[in-house]
Formats: sequence, C-alpha cells, structure tokens
Amino acid sequence: MNTGAEAEQLAEQFLIAQGLRPIGKNFRCKGGELDLIMQHQRCTVFVEVRLRSNRLFASPLESVTLAKQKKLKLAAQHFLQEHPKLAQMACRFDVIAYNGLSETPEWIQAAFE
Repeated sequence: MNTGAEAEQLAEQFLIAQGLRPIGKNFRCKGGELDLIMQHQRCTVFVEVRLRSNRLFASPLESVTLAKQKKLKLAAQHFLQEHPKLAQMACRFDVIAYNGLSETPEWIQAAFE
C-alpha cells in the first residue's frame, strides 16, 4: 500500500473514531477527486487528506491551494448530482493533514467554503 492510500485509510479510521460515518471514498470525476466522503450528524463532509514528509515546500494545509479547492468543489458538485438525497443536507470541506503517518493528524473542519 502506498503512503497516500495509508494516509487516507488512517484518516477514515480517525474520523470514524470522531463519530463520522463513511459514505464513499476516492470519488473521481472529470473535474477532480474526493478522497473521503463522510456524514457528520446532518452534514455531508468532503475530506481532503494531505500527507507531507518534507516541510521545506509547504505544510499539508498550505498545499490545498485555491486551484485545488476549485477542483474539490467541482468534484463535490458532481458527487451531489449523483446523490440527490445528500444534496439536500448541509455540506462542508474538511482537511486531514499528516506531517508523518505516525503522528496524530491535524483536522481542520470547514477548512474552506
């Protein structure tokens, strides 16, 4: 298993332990990809998982650029079109950031709109 997939699996387990329920993962469309789709109470949560082993370039959170946010929003729109019941719920974009797989992740809820 590559480290990106490991980070996504660890993030999913972390979020389940926080009370979120998995809906889907690795949703791909022409506009982009959603790492994890979770439900938190009555909210659909689109989760971007970031892993950085070298902090010289950018932190995991800084790597979610405006361009990346646009792609995530577009992918979320496609996902919600395919799941109209979920489109009726509130939604948000969270980021799970790892600086190493052995560390506890940083969880940023509603990281961007």
